[in-house]
Amino acid sequence: MIATIAVLGLLSVATATDLARHKIYNWTTYPGIVAAWVFHGTGSWLASQGVVSEATLAQLGWIGIGQSVLGFLVCGLTILVAFVFLKVGGGDVKMIAMLGAWLGVEAGVTAMLWTFILGGCVGLIVLVWRVGWWRLTVRALRQFVWTLRLRWWAPLSSEERAQLQPPLYLAECALAAAAIVQFGFMDLIG
Repeated sequence: MIATIAVLGLLSVATATDLARHKIYNWTTYPGIVAAWVFHGTGSWLASQGVVSEATLAQLGWIGIGQSVLGFLVCGLTILVAFVFLKVGGGDVKMIAMLGAWLGVEAGVTAMLWTFILGGCVGLIVLVWRVGWWRLTVRALRQFVWTLRLRWWAPLSSEERAQLQPPLYLAECALAAAAIVQFGFMDLIG
């Protein structure tokens, strides 16, 4: 439970700064990553010394230092690819890596995927809200027809490209995703 409270608290701070300033600050993510490693590393040490049982530590959200580092690397490298090829901010990269450090590989990747799904849905909703579903549909069909006629993708104007790039709000989506994963809401869906 300690790990869940910590990761949700850190993601709440990231959400607040993302909503207020459209930034996820290093003072949230770096200490969050270090805190995850200290928490899981201390738990691993206590378990190896026989001071506390692994079952007791698991109730606190302990996954072990190996899983924490592996979750950090897998989630961090995956979102780093999105940073390089898509328009994802550097704060989002560190936030998702922090998520992996707290949750481990399996839960971290699941939360990351939920973050992408929720982010895509929110982005689509914002896009439809900004442009309008009718205008968006007409523009998409017109682009498709011109592509078929010209046999190549006709470039969009800078105004059209700007309209098609709504903010992603990944911190908010990561907070919701972590809650979905940590509280077992996926079991209700499936």
